Parts: sequence; C-alpha cells; structure tokens
Amino acid sequence: MSWVESIQKAINYMEEHLLEDITIEQIAQEVNSSVFHFQRTFAILTDMSIADYLRRRRLTLAAQELLGTEQKIIDLAYKYGYETPEAFTKAFRKQHHVTPSEARKKQGPLQSYNRLVIQVSLKGAEPMKYKIIEKDKFQIVGVKRTYNCQNGENTTEIPLFWQEINQSGFDHQLYQLNNGTVNGVLGVCVPNTEQGQKGFIDYWIATDHVGEVGEVGEDLLTMEVPASKWVIFEVHGPMPDAMQNTWKQIYSEWFPSNPYEPAGTAELEVYPEEDAYSPDSYSEIWIPIK
Repeated sequence: MSWVESIQKAINYMEEHLLEDITIEQIAQEVNSSVFHFQRTFAILTDMSIADYLRRRRLTLAAQELLGTEQKIIDLAYKYGYETPEAFTKAFRKQHHVTPSEARKKQGPLQSYNRLVIQVSLKGAEPMKYKIIEKDKFQIVGVKRTYNCQNGENTTEIPLFWQEINQSGFDHQLYQLNNGTVNGVLGVCVPNTEQGQKGFIDYWIATDHVGEVGEVGEDLLTMEVPASKWVIFEVHGPMPDAMQNTWKQIYSEWFPSNPYEPAGTAELEVYPEEDAYSPDSYSEIWIPIK
C-alpha cells in the first residue's frame, strides 16, 4: 500500500468511527504507520490536525441532525463525544457561529466540513530542485520544546517559538556556533519517544556544531542526528509561505512520483544567515528517506 492510499484509508477509518473515542495511535496503527509520520503527513496535506478534522466532522454531522431530526440537544452532545451540553454548545458555536438552539431555529448559516478525499497532483508543473546525499551522524546544539500534534498545538506554538528566539537575538548566537557542515540555523522536528508521549514531537531550534558539550554554554542542549540518506529540497522565496508551499509540494507531488518514503527520523528546515523574509530568500528542507 502506498503512503497516499494509507492516508485515504486512515480517513475512511476515522469516518467509520466518528462516534467513538478513537486515538491517533489507533488510526496510525490501522494503516501500519508511525504516529509521527502519519500526523506530519496529514497536517501537511490538509492544513489541519487530526483532532481538528474529527471535531469539525462531528460538529458538521451534529448540525445536520439538529436540522433534520427531533433529537434532543443533550442527546446529540453525548452522541458526538461531549461530556456536557455546555461543552457541546461552546464547540458548536465556535464552528458554526450560532448555538445549537439557534441552529435548530435556522437562525444563521452553518459551517459544513465535508469528508476528505486525498487528491494528489502528479503534474509537477512547478519544477522542484533537490539532491540526495548520504551523510554521517552529526551533532546539533540548541533549545527544544515538546508539542502535542494531536490537537494541533505544534501548528500554533512553533511560530511563536521562532518569534521568541528571533526577538531575543538567540538566533545570532546559533549562527556563531555553526561550525558543522550544515550551514545555518535549523528547525528540527523529531518524534518524541518518551513512554506515554505518542503523538508528541520535540521541536528544536538549533545548529550543526562540532565540539564538546561544555563549550557551547550551560543553557544549550545537544542531540545526535543519525547517519541517513537525505533528500534536500531548495526553498526559494520569503518565509513562511515559501517553506509551507514547498512542504506541501513535497508530499503531494515528489513522494508519490518517486520510489522513496520518509524514514521517520529528524526532519530539518535549514535557514542560512540572511533575511528570511526577502523575496530572494534561500533555505532548504532535509528529509531522511529509505
């Protein structure tokens, strides 16, 4: 089964179990995927977390039942996984901009999210510049935070993490420490392997550094990136759009038309020391493949 078929099978599984308390672990297991790889691919292709998709679909179906049946609101709340009518009403209003009672009285339009069907473009209309290299293990130094990918925390919090780093000037310190072969400051996404932390990632803002741990400062952490075969994509244009568009192109065009798949270890965004918001900005995406 190709990874594209796996994503579609996972969506079908979610649809079949919308009224159950399913977890990202169960969904990924259904398609023989790691939690890390599944949630990353899903978010890149759909611009939403798995939790977002489940919540939007459940509230869409709940709205349909409100309009088409005489089901009590409290019964619908429990049916669609909410512990109290108040929690259901809050979530319903956030999505539909009206309360369940107002929706039943047809007081305003509703927001409908349809069942997803993954459509992958193989046209390759925009050429992608990439190279594949073999690289030995190397050490990164920097800071890291752990994020929950099941609820989309990574999507909202990682940009704030970068903003904090840039405003503090810490990125300049990392550029000064960059004496390895990967040139620039790195955004490194790594699956969190701690027990009970499935669905979480560690996100590093770091740099490739050769030297002893004690030389880089007490506040910095180190991690060894394993030896891998890497596919390196060129990213041209201002952040964040250029980077986001390239990620989507990689998963919607490059992987489906090439005989590789992600290895599931650390993935890198590489930012050389230049104005990342310039129209002429250059950066890279490194993905370990197998």
